[in-house]
Amino acid sequence: MRERNHSISGVTLIEILIGIVISMIMMGAMFTSYTVVNNSYSQVSDKAQISQSARNLVGMIVRDVRMAGYKYFNDTIKTTNEHLPIKITKAKNFNTECDKIEIVYGDVVFNAKKTPQYTYERFKVSYFCEKSKILDKTKSSAGTSYIDAFAVYKKKEKWDESKLSWKNPDNDKLVHTSIDDERTYSKEKVVDYVSDLIFNAIDENGKLISPPPTATNSNKDLIYKIKTVDISLTKRSRKEFFKESKKRIKKSLEDDNRNIGKKDKYLREAIIISANTRNLGLQ
Repeated sequence: MRERNHSISGVTLIEILIGIVISMIMMGAMFTSYTVVNNSYSQVSDKAQISQSARNLVGMIVRDVRMAGYKYFNDTIKTTNEHLPIKITKAKNFNTECDKIEIVYGDVVFNAKKTPQYTYERFKVSYFCEKSKILDKTKSSAGTSYIDAFAVYKKKEKWDESKLSWKNPDNDKLVHTSIDDERTYSKEKVVDYVSDLIFNAIDENGKLISPPPTATNSNKDLIYKIKTVDISLTKRSRKEFFKESKKRIKKSLEDDNRNIGKKDKYLREAIIISANTRNLGLQ
């Protein structure tokens, strides 16, 4: 007769249940860790996106401000009140508008086959805000609801010396040709989710010029005294950032009346920078 094998081993039902419970506890801990890490990564990504897009816009504005008032030595274009190197229009209603800046500078086109060979040009670049047209998905109202933010637009125009006015960019042509001038354009959106955009004119002593100089106001003689332009851009996150809806104050570059203090869950970051108007004061 064959001998019975008494070394056969197995697990009982209780041991299987214990193993299942331990596995579930480990999976729960792993899922919790994943959720925490994923939320942290999402917040870091949102914050980085705010910073990157805001810096891109501010860098673009700074480059244009540095060009303000530039023109070639032999520029023959007659300067009018439309050619102010920098014109800042302050917002009156902070809930519906931001500040606007217009920057004018010169350029030249060379063509050896034409007489004269040099054609001087004048451009105007504008930065301004309009209420955002992005739908607010957090609100379930029956009507159309947009997010509480602004979109920043940029516009570039060329001076028409024959009509003494700025050309319509949609109909603008390269000089001596029938080719569309792609250097000019109607308003183009640069960035969205903006809470505020502020421009301040600063003189050589570091003092605020208020109101900003125009061709007709009381500070018209200070137009070429602008040494720097202080730029403040406040941008909010695309998605809700905080767990609790709370009023968080974001200080303004100006007085407390322009502080941003909205009760919600969004993160807001502000970038403040000074741009030198290196061509002003040389006229």
